[in-house]
Amino acid sequence: MEKKRYYVSVQAGTILENQGDASYELEIEASEVEVEELRSLFDQRWTNDFDSYLRAHIVAIPYHEDKENDLHDEHLRDIYATLYRLGTEETRRHIQSMGLV
Repeated sequence: MEKKRYYVSVQAGTILENQGDASYELEIEASEVEVEELRSLFDQRWTNDFDSYLRAHIVAIPYHEDKENDLHDEHLRDIYATLYRLGTEETRRHIQSMGLV
């Protein structure tokens, strides 16, 4: 499979082919299949973000006992693990500096 360079914003949940299209945080080298895998992880995160938003309005549940927040954290770990695997050297160094691997 041919790999191409993509520009990723975790915050915005975007994966761009053209560097100048929007702001981004990280660069990856990925096949189309790998990009779809990452898009799927972003989609899961957005679904979970909505669930977390709804749950946030119930103040009686502490963060550490909250399944929705656990899922959010798990999805972010999965996203960063995938970005680390596909990332350029600079991307890998950045993720390491964040303490995520």
